Amino acid sequence: MHPAELAARASYGRLLSILAVKTHDLAGAEDALADAFLAALTRWPVDGVPRNPDAWLLTAARRRLVDAARRRRTRDEKHVLLQVNADGDAAADDGDFFGDERLRLLFVCAHPSIDAAARTPLMLQTVLGLDAARIATALRVAPKTMGQRLWRAKTKIRELRISFDVAAEDLPERSFAVLEAIYAAFGSGWEDVAGQAAASRGLTEEAIWLARLTVRLLPEEPEARGLLALMLFAEARAKARRGEDGAYIPLTEQDPSRWDPRCIAEAEAILKEAARMGCVGSLQLEAAVQSAHVDARRSGSRDDHGLSLLYEALVQMAPTLGVRVAHAIALSNTEGPARGLERLDAIGSAHDYQPYWSARAHLLERLGRLDEAREAYNRAAGLAEEDGIRRWLLAKKRALGGTAGASGANRDGV
Repeated sequence: MHPAELAARASYGRLLSILAVKTHDLAGAEDALADAFLAALTRWPVDGVPRNPDAWLLTAARRRLVDAARRRRTRDEKHVLLQVNADGDAAADDGDFFGDERLRLLFVCAHPSIDAAARTPLMLQTVLGLDAARIATALRVAPKTMGQRLWRAKTKIRELRISFDVAAEDLPERSFAVLEAIYAAFGSGWEDVAGQAAASRGLTEEAIWLARLTVRLLPEEPEARGLLALMLFAEARAKARRGEDGAYIPLTEQDPSRWDPRCIAEAEAILKEAARMGCVGSLQLEAAVQSAHVDARRSGSRDDHGLSLLYEALVQMAPTLGVRVAHAIALSNTEGPARGLERLDAIGSAHDYQPYWSARAHLLERLGRLDEAREAYNRAAGLAEEDGIRRWLLAKKRALGGTAGASGANRDGV
């Protein structure tokens, strides 16, 4: 891989955040950084890779920002010149109480003047480097709609001169949107079971790092701790999701000895800290679900009633499509597959949601409706974006007639 591509993967969000925070122009910073990466692709093979690639890219982007301001000859020129030139070699420049400019930019993108539907996509694209098409897929929105939404959000930041100076008292009201974006970034990286997609590599680690920063920034916010615990539970099982041959292994079939015990212990401790704060939110409940699944797999004893109650509370608090599908499976373990299927039937607009069809196939299989189960597995496989999960679903389809292995909806798809 070209060194410029490596730099883009490792540093894009941080460099963009530094530029945007200094100039208060998100779209302009994106354009300047894109030009800098393009220049690196041309110059580095000839001149050699600079000793500090990030500083080189930052300097090149700053020059382009200044050139652009001069060309526009607007009243912004003086501001841009002052801001861009004032900080010298700021490749390692961090925010003040944020501790990282990426975190500051996340809170800027959560500004109340920006359309609520655009905040999470804006954060995912600008700070975490996901492209519009991938964000559209993750958030179940048409790519064209997502592109327009992002463009309007960036235009609004520029036209309304939205402040990049976020006061400490503004942090709590913006924290949920920030946590949502960090969780969405983690989920996007988590879906790449094999870790083969370039855009996914490092995304889960970056999301966990940002969550740690958020906990430090908002020590009284229990949901920040809930999110961190939730992601650590999942990350602890990352290596167990693949066999020696690279095949996907769902949670219910994983070998717990391959899980990271220190990661799980840290997640449990953080979740307990959050619980002691006495304000339960959806992220803490999701973390509690993960904790229960992990404990059940390790002990061989699953508290189906307790899990069903956790999912019931989640449905009341955050009735997302994923939560409702997971609740249907949990319900099937206490009241039978017919009851779970009935709950799935009550969910609308799930025709292109892979976990829905995976869950449906599993319940139909348990009911002995094998032809329908085969069809549902086929449909789920067709919707799976990750090859390992697709092959696992097709294997389930081929094995119909045996006992079903999956037992609950979770971050492993079934």
